[in-house]
Amino acid sequence: MARRRPYTLIYPPALNEHLGTIDAKYHRLIREQIEEQLLFEPTVETRNRKPLRQPAAFSARWEIRFGPDNRFRVLYDVDEMGREVYILAIGEKERDRLLVAGEDVEI
Repeated sequence: MARRRPYTLIYPPALNEHLGTIDAKYHRLIREQIEEQLLFEPTVETRNRKPLRQPAAFSARWEIRFGPDNRFRVLYDVDEMGREVYILAIGEKERDRLLVAGEDVEI
């Protein structure tokens, strides 16, 4: 059986600022979930991975949710031809607000 070729995950420098507002104890969880959920099937809809209505914040087309009470959100886009996943934003949901780098974001 042929092995699936993984997608390349692209992290822009701005994500350091996004992570800076999230408690450091969750950084490993965030990295692990991004790799687990997006390396092989980033465009397969699941219970916690959904396409976003357009237009969406950061021009993202997809979102994954995870963590305690599904509090973390990763917004991303996919280049199928190039097999690349662009991580556009990492945020934390607090009640009905999504905070990215400490700022409210509408998705």
